[in-house]
Amino acid sequence: MGAFKFDHIHLRSPDPEATALFYEKMFGATVLRSTQNGKLRVDMDLCGQKVFIAQVAPTDKVAASPKSPYLGLDHLGLIVTGIDKLADELKGKGAAFTMEPTTIRPGVRIAFLRGPQDVSIELVDRSHKGG
Repeated sequence: MGAFKFDHIHLRSPDPEATALFYEKMFGATVLRSTQNGKLRVDMDLCGQKVFIAQVAPTDKVAASPKSPYLGLDHLGLIVTGIDKLADELKGKGAAFTMEPTTIRPGVRIAFLRGPQDVSIELVDRSHKGG
């Protein structure tokens, strides 16, 4: 069998610039701007992962964002440390949490927040010590 490596995530947005700036503000993503076929292209590097952000025009026929949880790709997960302090910092930047930091098993705390286009983003702290 051939070798596989992860290449990218592809998001669709009515405002790629605003979407990229959200990830830059909240998570320190690096916004990458280029030109493709004479049009501005906005992508980003999110924690070492390439994320392509495609422009969706008002006339494009795309389905509405699903509400989590749902079948298929449900959310993005980011490893963090110090989840409680980090959640407070993100709230200070305007993040909307859909699940506050919660211990799911000893040593593991998670939280969820909502990104642009209702993308669900999980924070996972696997180094949590104590309650």
